[in-house]
Amino acid sequence: MEQNESLPAQQAGKKTIRIFAWGSFLNDLGSDIIYPVWPLFVTSVLGANMAVLGLIDGLGEAIVSISQAASGYVSDRIKKRKVFVWVGYLCGGVSRIGYSFSVVWQQLAVFKVLDRAGKIRGAPRDAIIADISTAENRGSNFGLLRAMDNLGAVCGIVISILFLDLLGYRNLFLLAAIPSLVSSFLIFSRIKERKAENIQVYKGISFKHLDNNFKLFLILSSVFALGAFSYSFLLVYARECGFKVGFVPVLYLLFTLTAAAFSLPFGKLSDRIGRKPVLFLAYSFWALAALGFILSRGYTSVIVGFVLYGLHKAALDPVQKTLVSELAPPEHKASILGGFQMAVGLCALPASLIAGLLWDKVGLAAPFYLSFVLTVVSMCILLFIKETK
Repeated sequence: MEQNESLPAQQAGKKTIRIFAWGSFLNDLGSDIIYPVWPLFVTSVLGANMAVLGLIDGLGEAIVSISQAASGYVSDRIKKRKVFVWVGYLCGGVSRIGYSFSVVWQQLAVFKVLDRAGKIRGAPRDAIIADISTAENRGSNFGLLRAMDNLGAVCGIVISILFLDLLGYRNLFLLAAIPSLVSSFLIFSRIKERKAENIQVYKGISFKHLDNNFKLFLILSSVFALGAFSYSFLLVYARECGFKVGFVPVLYLLFTLTAAAFSLPFGKLSDRIGRKPVLFLAYSFWALAALGFILSRGYTSVIVGFVLYGLHKAALDPVQKTLVSELAPPEHKASILGGFQMAVGLCALPASLIAGLLWDKVGLAAPFYLSFVLTVVSMCILLFIKETK
């Protein structure tokens, strides 16, 4: 979007951002009714061990990566974005109905794949947001979206805490399907997609065509992702440290509140001082959290660790997407956003699986040692990344 763009176009862009923000709020409201109790349901109700939990979560993140890459490529090829967004939210709603009726962990894995396949919405939606933003507000727009994600998550967690004992796991999962189905309808009915101009045959993009600077950022993000195991491990870790089962969702709420409060400020900060400094902060927050989990299992250190994890997510998620969208050429924006998520997400499967095996075979601190080392390596590589203006 050019800076001299007409006022009606700017207003339409703001309306689109608001609709996407509310769609994200509703979907994450549904997601986070489930997330705080997910690891407890998998391990306690269905009897899976930590390696299986890591496998299911890692498989889900790997599917996220593949679905985003595929949807990004197809979206660029057919010059359409909207359909991927509302269908993605629809997949999320249907999968939660499936969770409710699952009786063995193998069934859960199938619906987890469907749930995470719903992330086909990610790259096309991010491409729309990047296209209707300017360099002066792109970080803020991605930050707003992430803030609404986290605000929806906060509301979902509160519902989970209040209604788990009343409804039980399975009825709670059915309740969680409703907001995502509403979100799908909202995007389908309210978003007006602009017609593509100057349609040309899309030839795709290969790794050799990417800028060396982007390749280096892709490598460092993949290295970090190898140590970025599922949040489920943090919740089970808290339980192992003595927190009561009923209090574990409160820790997840604390993390999400922190992420919700700081996503937009970190996005705005990156607009002012650049993306790299904020990304460095993001990695630093997680390194400190991992170090804290390693050195102490006291209640205070665990609580501080969850706050640092929230700060890490608040700084990482919006700014990372902003930087990738700025490094990508316009004609390949959705493809590169999706390809980036694929590379990072494919590292999530071994990350969570390795973390689960280390937890079962070595000890519950072992995954944090590995993650801390990989985070420090990523921070070192980040020093060599050059931002583009």
